[in-house]
Amino acid sequence: MYTTIFMTTILLNALASGFFFGWSVSVVLGMKFVSDYSYLESMQNINKKILNTAFFIVFFGGLMSLILMTVLNYHHEQKFYWGVLSSLVYFVGVLGVTALKNVPLNNELEKLILHELNTVELCDYRQYYETNWNRWHTLRSLSSMGSFLILILGFV
Repeated sequence: MYTTIFMTTILLNALASGFFFGWSVSVVLGMKFVSDYSYLESMQNINKKILNTAFFIVFFGGLMSLILMTVLNYHHEQKFYWGVLSSLVYFVGVLGVTALKNVPLNNELEKLILHELNTVELCDYRQYYETNWNRWHTLRSLSSMGSFLILILGFV
């Protein structure tokens, strides 16, 4: 049972880190070359489609399994502290940043009726959204990788 939980924790956290890293080195870079309208429209569509079961399992499951691993290692002081640290980094840097920074930006974008904006408004909004969204995405990507590294250092 412990081995299954441990392997699930490693897998879910590796998938979360990989997802955020992959987004950073592909989607963020590729979107720099599309028009303002296409960028904003694409992000509206991505923000709708990301809300799916597979994403939720990885995103929330990574943290939940980390917490479970930490609790199971309560009597192993060193592993317990590594687990607490890994969980805190994930909770604040991934979940917190997503909930408090990226999601509000996504919700704001969702309210825009793109075809009603002129070229200058599209450009200005894209600049605002893309700059802020990518800044926070970078922080949660680094946090996810940091949390994963702490997990590996603490439990392997």
